[in-house]
Parts: sequence; structure tokens; C-alpha cells
Amino acid sequence: MVNGGAIDDLRARLADEARRLGFAAVGIASAAGDPLRGERLVQWLGEGAHGTMEWMDRRVEERASPQGLWPAARSVIALGMSYAPEADPLALAGERSAARISVYAQGRDYHDTVKKALKALARWLVAEVPGAEVKVFVDTAPVMEKPLGEAAGIGWQGKHTNLVSRQHGSWLFLGAIYTTIAFAPDAPHADRCGNCDACQRACPTDAFPRPYQLDARRCISYLTIEHAGPIPHEFRKAMGNRIYGCDDCLAVCPWNKFAESAAANRALLPRAELAAPRLGDLLTLDDAGFRRLFSGSPIKRIGRNRFVRNCLIAAGNSDDPSLLPLVDPLRRDPDPVVAEAAEWAAGELARSA
Repeated sequence: MVNGGAIDDLRARLADEARRLGFAAVGIASAAGDPLRGERLVQWLGEGAHGTMEWMDRRVEERASPQGLWPAARSVIALGMSYAPEADPLALAGERSAARISVYAQGRDYHDTVKKALKALARWLVAEVPGAEVKVFVDTAPVMEKPLGEAAGIGWQGKHTNLVSRQHGSWLFLGAIYTTIAFAPDAPHADRCGNCDACQRACPTDAFPRPYQLDARRCISYLTIEHAGPIPHEFRKAMGNRIYGCDDCLAVCPWNKFAESAAANRALLPRAELAAPRLGDLLTLDDAGFRRLFSGSPIKRIGRNRFVRNCLIAAGNSDDPSLLPLVDPLRRDPDPVVAEAAEWAAGELARSA
């Protein structure tokens, strides 16, 4: 379809177009399967480390290999969009009456921003190579973006299992374009973690049974976002004031010193009201208020009940008895998970009064 110097020129122009569209990193991997990648996935699932994320256990062959999902694919264009923060993600750790929201969720929903740019890049590519076929993916299909990003050379999977870039640290949203164009793949990125174990030591719930492996069942991001039931008691105090996600293992990575917030896509800038929201304001949210506040935010997808459950755990950890009048009515909330969390929070606050 495209040969010799023409495909080299296409690669260079593709990278330029990707950066014009807001991507900070671009690389190419083969769409052929990697047996080791598949074996690691199967082992992780077999250990039950994915918790209640049943969708991870479905379509395993498609997840393990791009060609398992789309046999016609020849190449994977791996892309990263920077969301490097200007402020220290750990700055609110001691502000017990403020809530901590993961950096990635303080702005607009990254799915929309990244997918819009992916589609634009895919349209450009098809216009350049008539007859080429493409499929775009961002976090909503059986695609292993992190291993593919490593294979494409845009970073490596660190000991915290997230992709790390020498230029952008741990702050990349990942997307992929599968294509029938047979590009020569880039060299995989070498592991640059060395002897560092900062991310392992930073985890408040010991969610890493060993380096490069995460037990989602212990992860605060999983517990506050994916987990639907009551928060297990053993993790409640460790959650502190985190109400949506957790940045600790990412924030301590030494490679972040090279990440420049100026490289972040401006469409992903945080909303001021989500940078340090007060717990007292969040505890009073009903469903309509929750939907208004988080319109266009990834937080909206967990729903009011799960969100307020998280806020109640943070309230119970706040040592702020002035929150009791806001917590007490939630003990009678129609949602039993919210009501149980409120009962726990009220007990913790009564002890600190």
C-alpha cells in the first residue's frame, strides 16, 4: 500500500499531525500478539487481582493481542496526551476537611478529549492513504494501552504498573489507533525504574504484592471508582481524604521532575472547584446536584451514591466534628451502602469531638 521512503515520510508527518492535535507522545508497535503479554494477563486474572472488574475477564484473547481483536490490523499507533499537573498532587494530604480528587479527574472527561483527537488523526491518516482502514480506542475496549505504549517506545510500565515517560513522567492519557498500514515498529522502551521503589513505598494500602503487579482489590483508585459495595474496613483509615482515585504512586515517581505542565493539553486543565473541594459541600449533594456539578467530568460515571459513600469515609477521617450535622441525615439515606458509610463516619466523628 505504501512503500520505501514514502512510508518513512508518512511516519514523520503522522507524528507531526499527532502533536498538532495535542498528543505529546507517539510511537508504533506491531499488531501481532505478544505471548508474554497474554501470559501475564491470564496470571493476573487467575489470581483474582482484578476484583469485581468482570469486564477484564471477558474477551481475554482480544485483549492480549491487537490481531485477536481485529485480525486485519498490521500496526498499532500508540499515543499519549499529557495531563502533567501544575500543583503538587500530594499537597492536600494534610487538609482533612478538603477532599482529594485524582489529578486526571479534575478537568473534563479525558475520554472525550482523547477520542476526538484520535478520530481526527485517523481521518487524516485515511486521507493520506486511501484504502487504509483504522479503528480508534481509548479505555473503552479490550485494548492493553500500557503494554502497547511500552512496545511502541513511548514509555515503560513502571513498578506501579502505569506507563512512565522520560519526558512526561507518569502523566499520560493513552489511546491507540489500529491500522491495516504495515509500519515498521519502533523499538520497545527499556525499563528505567532501576532500584527505585518509591511508588511501592508510597501506596497507603499496600496494593503492590510485588513490583510491576497491582492487586486492584487493595487499590484506592479501584475502591473509590470501580468498587460498588461498602469500602472494606481495613482500608478506610488509609483512604484519608481521597474521594476519587489516588495519585500517590504516580506523584512520587522521580521521572516526574522532567514532566512540564506546559506540555499538558489545555483541554484537560483542572476546574477550580474540583482542585480542593470542601467535604461539607459535597456531603449535601443529591442526585441532581451531583449531576450538575460533575457534568462533563469522568466522576459523573460513578453516580451520586458511590461518590457520597467516598465522601463519608473522608468525613470519618477528618477529625472535624463540625461535619456531624451533615453526616447524620445520611445515616437514613435510601441507599444502604451510603447509610452504612454515614453510620461509620458519625461514629468516628463522635470519637474525635
